[in-house]
Amino acid sequence: MLDISTTDWRSEAQKLRIRSQALIDGQLVDAASGRTFASVSPIDGRHLADVACGGTEDVDRAVAAARRAFEDGRWSRQSPADRKRVLRRLADLVRANRTELALLETLDMGKPISDSLSIDVRAVANCFDWYGEAIDKIYDEIAPTAHGTVAMVTKEPLGVVAAVVPWNFPMLMAAWKVAPALATGNSVILKPAEQSSLSAIRLAELALEAGVPPGAFNVVTGNGPEVGKALGLHMDVDGLFFTGSTQVGKYFMEYSARSNLKRLGLELGGKSPNIILSSYRDTDHAARTSAQSAFFNQGEMCTCPSRLIVERSIHDQVVETLADTAKSYTPGDPLDPSTKMGALVDARHTERVLGFVDIARRDGATIALGGNQVRQDTGGSYVEPTIFDNVTSGMRVAQEEIFGPMLSVIPVDGEDEAIAVANDSCYGLASAVWTDDLSTAHKFSKNIRAGLVYVNCYDSDDMTTPFGGFKESGIGRDKSLHALDKYVELKTTWMNVAS
Repeated sequence: MLDISTTDWRSEAQKLRIRSQALIDGQLVDAASGRTFASVSPIDGRHLADVACGGTEDVDRAVAAARRAFEDGRWSRQSPADRKRVLRRLADLVRANRTELALLETLDMGKPISDSLSIDVRAVANCFDWYGEAIDKIYDEIAPTAHGTVAMVTKEPLGVVAAVVPWNFPMLMAAWKVAPALATGNSVILKPAEQSSLSAIRLAELALEAGVPPGAFNVVTGNGPEVGKALGLHMDVDGLFFTGSTQVGKYFMEYSARSNLKRLGLELGGKSPNIILSSYRDTDHAARTSAQSAFFNQGEMCTCPSRLIVERSIHDQVVETLADTAKSYTPGDPLDPSTKMGALVDARHTERVLGFVDIARRDGATIALGGNQVRQDTGGSYVEPTIFDNVTSGMRVAQEEIFGPMLSVIPVDGEDEAIAVANDSCYGLASAVWTDDLSTAHKFSKNIRAGLVYVNCYDSDDMTTPFGGFKESGIGRDKSLHALDKYVELKTTWMNVAS
């Protein structure tokens, strides 16, 4: 078995064979235009590959292939038990190729190799396993109609669906959409983020090896304004499922309205409130967990608990513990297994994140820790953990999604103010409250407007629970059996059977 701590990950990286073409109808192909874009590692600025830069013609080819595969039934008409076997084989292949897949994630978007291997790849395999195992346990219905009639309510796949996914968890966000879509019999076109396309191509290759037929799972690489828009406007795409920014989610709603009213699932931004109350006795534990959750994955998470709302009586203790914990998240080499925080995804995003330091100062916040770019000699994109203190709810750092290792501390006086500040956001994805009082926990979980409420923990996760948000954090849910509903149509068949 692979030992993460003793593996020479730089040596393993040198052995990688990187696929950089689109995968359409079971074949690796160049973009129709011949264009490419450079995949550059944020670890050190190295050139990884020239990736096929698809456009409208490539989307048309992929949609046509997906439609053929759907209509001739090579995947859509396989029994649930047969689809189950294929998806579970894919899960096994993900595990068998875990070193390669983890390296692709780390090299492409800068996260620590220990996280890529033990969290991302493991979760991807589990996702395909779970939906494969679940799909032959889902039953249709017979409605309770009058004597002499039978009304069947059956679930049918949507048809051709597009999945457009972000760069922060490239393969896992793809799995959350591709696994339930394939499980329910759809044909899929995956559009990965241009910052992190490499693992998507390899995942589609493994799907072919597992037995997903050509055309049922395609990958079109390219820029969002071209490939994403073309998928959103395509008249033969039946559903589009997106994870990313709220602004782009609004574009997809517009594209759906302008085209064929395709079904949408939108998992969008977040500015998650994390509330530590004085009624929680282990203040240091709450603060340590809050820091760990805020700086995990370089803060590049839609659920990042970037608004730390803390009762004023424990404020100083919380900030001291936050700063002490942050020291262990000093950015390091992502290929070093001991590194806890790696590089931001690219230089452009790094510049945007650092811009919030000046914004915080201008708005009147103080910089309790960090605020600087580091490891610049490597050629990579690294920002140290940053804590903004004395933040008020109206400041930009308390309202805008930074998507970096930056945490805003907002002091409040009492529970009612904490709830008001928690809900003072256009977002409603994740949230947390720390309290030892059961009544208080229930009060907060009922009153916080968010799709996820953690009590005395943060970012706890399981495939059995739905993931998604309220307000401008999106429409629909990923994960759990509820996710399957997005990828099926309900059909009622009414029969008069009386003689």
